[in-house]
Amino acid sequence: MPFLPCLKRKKLPVPLGRSIFQKHPPLTQQNYQALLETCLRNNHLFTDDTFPAHISSIGTGALLKKLPQNLQWKRPHALHRSPVFYAANRKQLDLCQGLVENCWFLAALQALTFHQDIFAAVVPQNQSFERKYAGIFHFQFWHFGEWVDVVVDDRLPVNEAGELIFVSSVYKNVFWGALLEKAYAKLYGSYEDLQFGQVSEALVDFTGGVNIRIKLAAAPHDLWDILTRATYSRSLMGCQTHLGVSFPSVSLPCIQATKVLKNGLVAGHAYTVTGIRKVTCQYGPENLVRLRNPWGKIEWKGDWSDSSYKWELLSPKEKILLRKKKDDGEFWMSLRDFKIHFVDLMICKLTPDLMSQEDGKKWMYSLKRGRWVKGSTAGGSLGLCNGTFWMNPQYWLNVLPVEGSKKSLGSCDVVISLMQKNSSRHRNRAHHLFIGFSLYTHFCFFTEQYQESNRKLPPAFFTRHQPVNKHQVFLDEREVTHYFHLEPCVYVIVPSTLGPQQEAEFILRVFSRKHVLREMGGNTSFTLSKEIVDRYEGKIWEDFFTKYFEQNPEINAVQLQRILNNISWRNFQSFHLSFSLDSCQGILALLDLNTSGTLSIQEFRVLWKRLLFYLEVFQKRDTSRSGKLDLVELHAAVQETELLSHSVLTICNLMAIRYGDSDLKIHFESFVCFMLRVEIMGEAFRNLTQDGKGIYLHESEWMMMTLYS
Repeated sequence: MPFLPCLKRKKLPVPLGRSIFQKHPPLTQQNYQALLETCLRNNHLFTDDTFPAHISSIGTGALLKKLPQNLQWKRPHALHRSPVFYAANRKQLDLCQGLVENCWFLAALQALTFHQDIFAAVVPQNQSFERKYAGIFHFQFWHFGEWVDVVVDDRLPVNEAGELIFVSSVYKNVFWGALLEKAYAKLYGSYEDLQFGQVSEALVDFTGGVNIRIKLAAAPHDLWDILTRATYSRSLMGCQTHLGVSFPSVSLPCIQATKVLKNGLVAGHAYTVTGIRKVTCQYGPENLVRLRNPWGKIEWKGDWSDSSYKWELLSPKEKILLRKKKDDGEFWMSLRDFKIHFVDLMICKLTPDLMSQEDGKKWMYSLKRGRWVKGSTAGGSLGLCNGTFWMNPQYWLNVLPVEGSKKSLGSCDVVISLMQKNSSRHRNRAHHLFIGFSLYTHFCFFTEQYQESNRKLPPAFFTRHQPVNKHQVFLDEREVTHYFHLEPCVYVIVPSTLGPQQEAEFILRVFSRKHVLREMGGNTSFTLSKEIVDRYEGKIWEDFFTKYFEQNPEINAVQLQRILNNISWRNFQSFHLSFSLDSCQGILALLDLNTSGTLSIQEFRVLWKRLLFYLEVFQKRDTSRSGKLDLVELHAAVQETELLSHSVLTICNLMAIRYGDSDLKIHFESFVCFMLRVEIMGEAFRNLTQDGKGIYLHESEWMMMTLYS
């Protein structure tokens, strides 16, 4: 049986007479709330003895050689006069990598900041350095099938100058990133255990979601559509460059300069996908991808880089709002160059919708835990171990059709994921085994007796039948995931290691619209499955996008008004919500970057995301439920968005005069126009400024900025 040929790595030996399942104790569970209350009651700062401010928490290997001579551990109050745990403004969440070579972790972490609800699940928001501060913080990670709460104190490793030596924020008074990295290091053993990894690992740890890995050299023809759906849904995206010949003439402190290539990319390096944009050039449309280097510096130098001539091919407005001449690690490149210079695109989503053609948003999710045990269930792969393959754990899967779904009559989308658990408390002290799984159709005439008695299928079954996935791939990675289009039927899943007698724990996850999963030859009970729904992608998106944009790829102000006034605005029932034609013309003028007089589906998705955010803020501050904000409420709402940092009260007064009614109160549609203007003008200033204090504009640029604002 063919499989992906890979070189085996030398494994650390297990002492005789000792099982790998007994090698390490589980992570000590600490009750954050109880510890916090104890510290507050006793008026002392928390110190975490389970992950001490000691060299042992950093590691025992090569990382120690990079440490500064006078390493110290300090709390944020000793590093900054006004430390902040978390900033709501996403740009203030940007992070920079430190001495640990964990770009994979940083790329995933940066992707997390684009989704406030997912971010809040990992980084609980009711923590600060002021109210109820006791030097204790906590974070939540999805760890091999369950969410775990990890508690840390806020003592962080710094050099003699008081600078963080590991992850730090672009804004030096913000510390959520450094503390989260410490919690993640505690979860996996030490800071050194975070060196080297796959973006996909961290993406799953932050979400518990499903990974899609796209090999860009053989990317599907609809890659842009996949990127578009991922960008405007609850998806986290990262990617990785090729390993290649490097250009060593760049000198960077704390960064391996030999990795930087002539084109500005870093070989074998992880990046975050931060956005996409279809722009209109003089020669036609061009698909662009925006990426960020976790170093916070060193950018792509090719087409569509900050200094590229390509920007002159765009309209002045589009150029102003997209181009940013700063070495902050974020840059644009064409989709064509992206496919050439990057190896893998990783997309993590709570449900497998992106690759599914089926109707509906509901998915069923099942999880089973298992073990490969020597002499019992460690049978190895079919290609190498035909005689013992049947010994592996076997799982009975009944894929069922979804009632009322026209698209699932012929086949059903099924995602199967196999994840191995590290045999050591320390992530990097034991290499991953090569793992994979085989999927068989459950032939009723042969296996009915085994199904009824809940026995495993015998060796004869596997010698007579071929698996559905005839070309199994065994990878020495934590997780192996495959997507299938299966007819409604009964199947058998056989997870295995490549070689026989290799021990490990694993979890098996199955996602589909409807199925039943149980273990064969083991516990006779069916696996408890749960329904998962991506609640941010409802029928509004499907119905309106299908209805308006499939017939009209571009919509004008009248069509935009029709869409907004026919949407069933959720949680907004206290008064009627409507948009005037004048407001829709203003919105279109702000978002229509190529000055076509219309909005594309991409531009509408940007608007829709912003509308939902503005609506949430507006409702929160409209305490009287009148559908209007007075000056005090408007000021509070604008402050909550964190889009303005200076002269907030003065600007709010001016906007009330410009957008308000006779009582200087602002309706929601006026609030939207105001906030869109503030957000877009702020983005234009940040892109044009060189020093953060002012901008220089040509007369044509000034006129363009004035007219469209």
